[in-house]
Amino acid sequence: MTLTSPSIPAEHVEALRSFNRFYTQRIGVLAPYLGSAFSLTEVRVLYELARDLRLDAGYLSRILRRFDHHDWIARVPSPADARQSLLKLTTKGHDVFEPLQQKSRDEAAALLSPLPPADRQRLMDALATVQRLLEPAGAPAPLRTAVLRDPRPGDLGWVVQQHGEIYAREYGWTSEFEALVAGIAAEFIQNFDPAWEKGWIAELDGERVGAVFVVRKSATVAQLRLLILTPQARGLGLGARLVDECIAFACSKGYKKMVLWTNSCLDAARAIYAQRGFQRVKSEPFHGYGHDLVGETWELKL
Repeated sequence: MTLTSPSIPAEHVEALRSFNRFYTQRIGVLAPYLGSAFSLTEVRVLYELARDLRLDAGYLSRILRRFDHHDWIARVPSPADARQSLLKLTTKGHDVFEPLQQKSRDEAAALLSPLPPADRQRLMDALATVQRLLEPAGAPAPLRTAVLRDPRPGDLGWVVQQHGEIYAREYGWTSEFEALVAGIAAEFIQNFDPAWEKGWIAELDGERVGAVFVVRKSATVAQLRLLILTPQARGLGLGARLVDECIAFACSKGYKKMVLWTNSCLDAARAIYAQRGFQRVKSEPFHGYGHDLVGETWELKL
């Protein structure tokens, strides 16, 4: 993911885009979107097929017929009620929508880039206040759609970027850590063995918010690597789901043990590991990424 200004935190860009979606829904803007052939409502359907769009049924039906005609969506019977269909974007649908996604990110980043960090945070707080005050009384919390998918081209670059940005912002780590992650990501791509290794990208409402990877350390040992979750996705159980997928995959491949390396200051990740039976087997102080740290090795017998 390439933003207009790399200094703009991704969560600020997404907060602004989320507010824009909320506000345009409240005022009913239906003009062509971002200079494309799509109306804003059509893009909202692309973006939020799984959410309550609060649209007129006839209008929604016409939009979906258009999407069907272009093979942008697929319908499958609902397991709960065969009379109903579940909708999802096809590969062609994703290809149509991704350029719009990126243009929206770039425009949001360009809007935020002139603001100094303190003013940008004040804006984020103000947007949250506006949305809270304009939300109808008693309105349920908006539905959020979380999915785990296989990595696609560009995802590993996003993983490196998120490690660099998040750890610099939250822990003050230097670019030395980002370089380490970049090396791990490059090695995963270059030596990937699909029979024994796998990665997952977590998406929330269509946006990348997390990732994790399993690599083959030996014939009997799997290694969990590069677990990451963005701030806006925390508290939803996605980190635990990613680790659970790693464990299930390792078990399915017949690995006898899973290992990982982490740092003692990463309390949230360490709690997830401990809850799943990982044991800390080694602890060693070191100086890295501009700080005195304690590296830890954890193991789980499968």
